[in-house]
Amino acid sequence: MTPLAGILLFVATVAGMEAFAYGAHRWIMHGPGWFLHKSHHEPRSGNFELNDLYAAIFAVPSFVLLLGGVQLGWWPGYAWIGAGIAAYGAIYFGFHDIIVHKRLTHRYIPRSRYMKRIVQAHRLHHAIHGKHGTVSFGFLWAPQPARLKQQLKLMRIKAKAD
Repeated sequence: MTPLAGILLFVATVAGMEAFAYGAHRWIMHGPGWFLHKSHHEPRSGNFELNDLYAAIFAVPSFVLLLGGVQLGWWPGYAWIGAGIAAYGAIYFGFHDIIVHKRLTHRYIPRSRYMKRIVQAHRLHHAIHGKHGTVSFGFLWAPQPARLKQQLKLMRIKAKAD
């Protein structure tokens, strides 16, 4: 495999992980995996929450692909895919855990339109404390906050009507 092909595979994996993360967040974490993710929607006491186990769970395929592609003689592309998964995890940790939830002390203030949009969208996701009725399940891409606020408003109206 050429280095250019590997880099393209790496970049495609990072991009594809956003789609995977959206689906996992919406249909697994806010579905049958709520028993772990629920801790993320509640006030945290201490440095860790049960939801952190998802990082370990999602690291397993990355580790296996890296090991197979580098050490075990599997197709070299697997190493690039494993690295892409790991890179997405690092980006997610930096954005979600450090910037948005401030799990490490910092002085960063989002100033770009993109960062303000992402942070606000994630905060709107946490406006609902339960398993259902949330918006914005992506981590690196999110709809406009005005659209998310409208969705929340419509869900509240629908909930009152039911």
